[in-house]
Amino acid sequence: MSRILIADDEPHIRRLVSFSLGNRGYEVIEAIDGGEAYDLALKNLPDLILLDVMMPVMTGYDVLNKLKAEPTTEHIPIIMLSAKSQRTEVEEGLARGALEYICKPFTPKDLVQRVGEIVDP
Repeated sequence: MSRILIADDEPHIRRLVSFSLGNRGYEVIEAIDGGEAYDLALKNLPDLILLDVMMPVMTGYDVLNKLKAEPTTEHIPIIMLSAKSQRTEVEEGLARGALEYICKPFTPKDLVQRVGEIVDP
């Protein structure tokens, strides 16, 4: 079973993503801010991280930078999830090492499908 870390400060987004992925058999770990996301990533070494950009404690970009600098987590694919949909934001996320940048709103079906393509190719 693949382990997915979802980090988002919006409870309804976390619940939606967690429910959708859990129904597909994924183990889901939830973080409510960037600091917790970083700590949980180091502790659990998930197979994939879904990371919001705008979060308290540490932004998603800060978490991304730190995880890509850590030898134990640099290989973990990260998808940025954000309401910030400007082209410059998307390009910044990808330039920092995110595998993908998905703009909110998104459909749970599409997100689950993309997660499956990455962790269960």
